Amino acid sequence: MASLSTTFSLLFVTVSALVSAALSASVIEDLKSLKPPHDFNTTILKNCQHNPSLRYCSSSPMDLDEIFKSTIVASHLCNESKNPNCVESFPKIDLQNDPKMAPLYLSFNFFWKYCPLSILAIDLSNNSLRSNFPVDVLQCTQIQALDMSHNNLFGDVPIESFSPLTNLTLLNLSYNHFSESKISDIPFFKRFNSSSFLHSGLLPDGKKFRIKAVILLVGFPIFVIMMVCCLGWLCFCRPDFLPRMLRPKHRFTTAMLKAATNGFSKKNLMGKSESVEIYQGILRDGADVRIEIYRGERHPTLIEECKILVQLCHKNLVNVLGWCNNRRLKAIVTEWMEGESLEMWLMGSNITPWSHRLRILMGVVEGMCYLEEWPEVGYDLRTSSILLSNNLEPRISRFKIRDLSSSRSRKMYKFGVLLLEMLVNWRLEEEFEKGEAGFIEYIRMHYPGNLQKVIDQKMELTQNTFDQAKQAIGLGLMCTDESSNQQVSLGQVFDIMSRAYQSCRVLASHNHERLHSERGKAHRRMQSR
Repeated sequence: MASLSTTFSLLFVTVSALVSAALSASVIEDLKSLKPPHDFNTTILKNCQHNPSLRYCSSSPMDLDEIFKSTIVASHLCNESKNPNCVESFPKIDLQNDPKMAPLYLSFNFFWKYCPLSILAIDLSNNSLRSNFPVDVLQCTQIQALDMSHNNLFGDVPIESFSPLTNLTLLNLSYNHFSESKISDIPFFKRFNSSSFLHSGLLPDGKKFRIKAVILLVGFPIFVIMMVCCLGWLCFCRPDFLPRMLRPKHRFTTAMLKAATNGFSKKNLMGKSESVEIYQGILRDGADVRIEIYRGERHPTLIEECKILVQLCHKNLVNVLGWCNNRRLKAIVTEWMEGESLEMWLMGSNITPWSHRLRILMGVVEGMCYLEEWPEVGYDLRTSSILLSNNLEPRISRFKIRDLSSSRSRKMYKFGVLLLEMLVNWRLEEEFEKGEAGFIEYIRMHYPGNLQKVIDQKMELTQNTFDQAKQAIGLGLMCTDESSNQQVSLGQVFDIMSRAYQSCRVLASHNHERLHSERGKAHRRMQSR
């Protein structure tokens, strides 16, 4: 200890003339203004010869500027720590309750790098320091006491950096906010009792543990209950939020339909009767749908019918997507058709050629053939119940399960009426008091010699297409002749309509080629002129 004091004294005597006003000038001012004396290098070498254990002696090459600055900081810090005789020794750094100066001195890492060997105690308590643990302090490996209590230090304690402090007998890290660690299991820290780490965050806090345990024991069941409730709500109210593989097929809930129609808003209401409301909606996946809502108990077999209808899949049938079965609300959900009904299309003022009508009839017949595989499914062939897509693809939209009135002969009769309605002037049907029967009888009176009087002029028939239309009217009259014992079958109707459709396409192709040829000849005549 005497040799250390002598070395320290030699160094302080060397700079005493330069730091004569140390108590009046600040450490920052001295660091900026003071320069090493010309014999400073010689002094440092003598000190190293006298005591090779000095920290700056082992550095190669020596940074004389840093060593000189550390000497200036040591001079100020010794006096700041109120040591009795700084010229003789510097035993303690005491910066407790000094929140202005403590961070400043901690920032001088060059000082801690060459920490004087005479320092045995460091007290930095009660400074409200907000940072990680100041590791530079631990470069003073000879210290016997270290007090960092009552600050706001946080993060991990550098446990490995404490190992060189073999002389440390007093340690106080209490009242900080370090990260919790099993510090009591580390051999170096076993020499200190728990009072060194009170409320430091390093030791497991029994109170915090109990709070966490209570939160876990109470919060986890509540969380599970909430998750079960949310999952239950999703399953029973909004299954459309579940992954596709977990959704119940074809089943819609009131909440789903309400969301799809903006709360059954008037803007989405497309039609309404005493017991049925028709809405347009958009499902969560973006699909446009038609929603028919049946109020009350007027449709008791609705769900059983839907379970059959959702199995139907054909291009000429409106797809039934599912149903909603609620005590207060029953609904059928089908795909939304952007086009119009066949009735509206026929009533329009635009030209509706025979080829388009024949194509529609062919689609209806194909849909009827598919439904032959489902004898329990009846269907409505009125023009108001057949919907047209934008490319005039017909879709049968009205079905009835186990309809006793839907025998095969009755289905053919309905098709015959549809066929006649599509070829003759639709206004004629409204003029007969007997309705449908009178309408058919009137056409039968004019067939085959006076069809020009009843046929729809908007078809703009040529001689060839007139003959096809005439044959189609004859087919319609055969289908509606219930007095005949040998009523035409659906298979026969399909063959007749297929031949007519193919013939119409071939005729249209020949007309197109002839028109193209005539235009070419006219163009060549114009060029020859």
